[in-house]
Amino acid sequence: MTKLEEHKPQLGGGSRAALPAAGSEPTDGPADSPTPRLARLPMILGRIKGSLRRSGVLLLRWVLRPAGHWLDRRRRGVRRRWRTSLQFRTVLVTLLIAFIALVGVGAYLSSQIANGLFQERLQQAKQESSRGISQVQESFDNAQLSDVPAASTYVRDTLKLLEVGGTDDTRRYLMVLVPGQNNSLFVATVSSGGITPAIIPDELRSAVQGHSGQYWQSMSLSAGSNEEHPALAVGSNVNLLGTHYELYLIYDLNNAQATLNYIQSVLWLGGGILLLLIGGIALYVTRNVVLPISQAAAVAEKLASGQLQERMVVRGEDEVARLASSFNRMANSLQEQINQLAALSHMQQSFVSDVSHELRTPLTTVRMAAEVLFDARDSFDPVNKRSAELLYHQVERFQALLADLLEISRFDAGAAVLDAEPGDIYAVIHNVMEGAQPLAERCGSVLNLAAATDIYGSVVDMDPRRIDRILRNLVVNALEHGDGKPVEIFVASDADTIAVAVRDHGIGMSAGEVTRAFDRFWRADPARARTTGGSGLGLAIATEDTRLHGGLLEAWGKPGAGSCFRLTLPRRSGAAHGPSPVGLPPGGDDDASGNLHLTGEPAPAAEFEAKVTGTDPLSGRAVL
Repeated sequence: MTKLEEHKPQLGGGSRAALPAAGSEPTDGPADSPTPRLARLPMILGRIKGSLRRSGVLLLRWVLRPAGHWLDRRRRGVRRRWRTSLQFRTVLVTLLIAFIALVGVGAYLSSQIANGLFQERLQQAKQESSRGISQVQESFDNAQLSDVPAASTYVRDTLKLLEVGGTDDTRRYLMVLVPGQNNSLFVATVSSGGITPAIIPDELRSAVQGHSGQYWQSMSLSAGSNEEHPALAVGSNVNLLGTHYELYLIYDLNNAQATLNYIQSVLWLGGGILLLLIGGIALYVTRNVVLPISQAAAVAEKLASGQLQERMVVRGEDEVARLASSFNRMANSLQEQINQLAALSHMQQSFVSDVSHELRTPLTTVRMAAEVLFDARDSFDPVNKRSAELLYHQVERFQALLADLLEISRFDAGAAVLDAEPGDIYAVIHNVMEGAQPLAERCGSVLNLAAATDIYGSVVDMDPRRIDRILRNLVVNALEHGDGKPVEIFVASDADTIAVAVRDHGIGMSAGEVTRAFDRFWRADPARARTTGGSGLGLAIATEDTRLHGGLLEAWGKPGAGSCFRLTLPRRSGAAHGPSPVGLPPGGDDDASGNLHLTGEPAPAAEFEAKVTGTDPLSGRAVL
């Protein structure tokens, strides 16, 4: 049996949308041509219309702006949660995957159910229509008709039998004459329920006309105002007294559509409930996994901040409990080791402090004796004279080392206090330069001061004694390692920060030397005779003085091209300093420190930088 199927059978309906009509706005004429008042009336009305339109747009923006701001805040909040919360990402991804899976499965089940309902109804319709059309044809074959009224009555009575005995009480019929044939007995169309030939698809009529067999096609059936039901039309040819007619049986599938709608609503409702359950399960599972990780992160942050007694809570015997137990054991081990190191460091600091204090009295006595011998050296023989000079200078050196040790012990004990007051940084620099001038003459170097144009002033909150000690140490080091070349002191400032850099062009420093420049008792050349240089604690003390001011001390070096140390201080005590206004090294074209440019540096040499961020309390080494 031949089938005619225009498209895939569907039980659902469709929707239609109307396109808005396009319009145009009137344009104004030339403004410089004189026009009568009535002629200018459309122009005035157009301007009023434009003003109203602009006012409406502005009002709409004013109304929608808070909503836009709210949406922006919510979007930023979601992005922040996405970046910072593993649980949020896991639950959201799980819900998204579950939603896609449920939509796919729901669409597939809905399509299969719809197709199954349609195929079942189609088989019923074909079987019922085949039996009905056979009965009609058998009745028409046995008909004995002599006039048109009797034929019409007979046909209607016969076709009414098609509405009896069917499984669907909404079945209707339509019988029309095949075009091109003359019939003297019956010409009019016979139908039920207001069915007209216009609702029969043209493809189905073309297949039925002049062919034997049964044909079907899905269609839409009007069921009142703006309502259509899915329907199925089954057509075949019948013969009445030698004349061929088209006979169609129309089956309303609205009951099947209602069943499908109910099944779909149950599917989507169950899918929504299942999605909520999946989200709740994902939230519960991820919370049980992520919460211990969050607790471990919080405890680790507290341990890093010095709260060594913090521990994780251990619940149960699962993997998370074992993780918490291992974390607590690690924290206990770290606490024990840190306490041991802290105790050892405290013992070392106490030892240094006690020894330094105990050595002051005998050292004073020895110094007095050395001074007496030094003053009387001219009466000694050459050997004793040289011994008196060596004793005097080494006692001075030992006294300086003892003073540095006492200062370091005060820093380690936390007894160092900043006595800050507003002062002129240039006054301190000039004092340092005057005090270092004899050493510069002995070394054959020249001290130069390069100051940038300063509109902010040179007053800064500082402890003059400590700043003098920092700069004096930097200048003396630059002179001792400058190989007799000029030493520049750069000064620049801005509204919040002031910086001083000391630059030499001597032997320079390598990468390892730059990173260790602020360590205690470290010297760039340990084998070098200690005829120059201090105790090895100068830069360590300068680092602590800088830290008390809330500043930053940085180092730069290039082998064979010299080194540079930069001191950056905030203008106000207790405030944070900004970016340093002096380059490291200073004097470049993009540097604010002045117009003194450094030249003659070997290009192939490597450059190294280091900055001090603190001091290790255990080893006394600078933290870079």
